[in-house]
Amino acid sequence: MEVLVWIGALITLLGLLGVVWSIVLVVRARRAGLTDEALRARLQRALPVNLGALLCSFIGLMLVVFGVMLG
Repeated sequence: MEVLVWIGALITLLGLLGVVWSIVLVVRARRAGLTDEALRARLQRALPVNLGALLCSFIGLMLVVFGVMLG
């Protein structure tokens, strides 16, 4: 089950990178000095990235937990 732990850790790392990327997208949008409508549109595009990254991290952590419990 060590393989399951490493796969879960890799998936979690990818999810964490996605969260960092979504933070960078939001910070860039806020610093761009956009109008409220344009800022809202950019944030709406960053939201699915953030949620997908969080889901990916969650699945990876669950794989790690299962690997530890089964191993």
